[in-house]
Amino acid sequence: MPEPGLSPLQSSLPTAAGHFAAHVLGLAAPPGEPLASAEAAAPVAASAAAPPHPAPGWIPPGPTGLGTAGLSLARRAAVSAPPEPSAPAPVAGRPIPGLYFHPVPEPDPARVDEVSRRIKAWALDEVQLFPDDWEGEFDGFSVGRYMVACHPDAPTVEHLMLATRLMVAENAVDDCYCEDHGGSPIGLGGRLLLAHTALDPLHTTKEYQPAWAESLHADAPRRAYRSAMEYFVGQATPSQADRFRHDMARLHLGYLAEAAWSETDHVPEVWEYLAMRQFNNFRPCPTITDSVGGYELPADLHAQPAMQRVLALAGNATTIVNDLYSYTKELASPGKHLNLPVVIAEREGLSDKEGYLKAVEVHNDLMREFEAAAAELAAACPVPSVVRFLRGVAVWVDGNHYWHQTNTYRYSLPDFW
Repeated sequence: MPEPGLSPLQSSLPTAAGHFAAHVLGLAAPPGEPLASAEAAAPVAASAAAPPHPAPGWIPPGPTGLGTAGLSLARRAAVSAPPEPSAPAPVAGRPIPGLYFHPVPEPDPARVDEVSRRIKAWALDEVQLFPDDWEGEFDGFSVGRYMVACHPDAPTVEHLMLATRLMVAENAVDDCYCEDHGGSPIGLGGRLLLAHTALDPLHTTKEYQPAWAESLHADAPRRAYRSAMEYFVGQATPSQADRFRHDMARLHLGYLAEAAWSETDHVPEVWEYLAMRQFNNFRPCPTITDSVGGYELPADLHAQPAMQRVLALAGNATTIVNDLYSYTKELASPGKHLNLPVVIAEREGLSDKEGYLKAVEVHNDLMREFEAAAAELAAACPVPSVVRFLRGVAVWVDGNHYWHQTNTYRYSLPDFW
């Protein structure tokens, strides 16, 4: 894949790291573009003393929407200070009071419409994902808006579709195998194992290969996994595909831990719950940010412990966002549903409100740890693909919050304020 430029500057990386990235990418300008001068680099050194975390609501300036993917920060390397960012337009939904997050611009409506049209056609015509009476839920999920908000630097709609199909397939597995559309903890391991072979193919004898291949069409989750992964493998590199398989195995392990606790009516300790959530979380989504952006973070750089920490913290923070926004929805569903506020309240002897507000604090701590780890790595490893990948992950974190806040079809907040 080509050497990347910089994604649109919609990210939650701290200011110092943002300026450092601008300097690095200025030095990596393509032939014919001016390199950053020493004078232009001076503000970078000064920015090292900036506070480790941006103020809530901080958004670096930058292009968004169709036609901006090719814009590189190299063209602005000589600017000594970035212009003041304009405030984003108001969006639907009420943010959780006290939650640390960064608002984002509205996703490009033309792309949202096109991704929404294509993903519904795929779901209905290619994989027969859901019966007619589930159509309202599918539309209400607003997956097109979700993915465009999380990947504003995708060079084409087809790149966006790579993430969108995988997101829909993952949710089909969760709903149909684990949750309220026929899911059950009983026998979950067997179902997940067979579904995982749609991502990580079975290599067996000629006698048994046809039966396995036929099984990939046996139910909607496997059909969705098989098709989405086929598209992904067709455009991603082998290393990116294997990385994704690894993170999906992590996800499935987390599903199994939660199912085991459900079968035994076990309420984990808070630290145990957070350990489960490090696996049963959104990590497979930001880990493919380079595939969707049309470039590759090399495998050895992705595997570095510092990068793995960034990805783990990003997945952990975004998943607690889900716990918080889906709290009332989950409490209204049958049975006992574990989420961080519930676990904190029960294990630490707090009221429902106190448990929820402490979960907000846990999320905020995770977000700040994520931002600090990303800034440290950007400074320690000034490689353009690393800087762009870190920014892409940060954009995904912000876009994930945007979708949860604005998806009033699915989520409403508890009356704790």
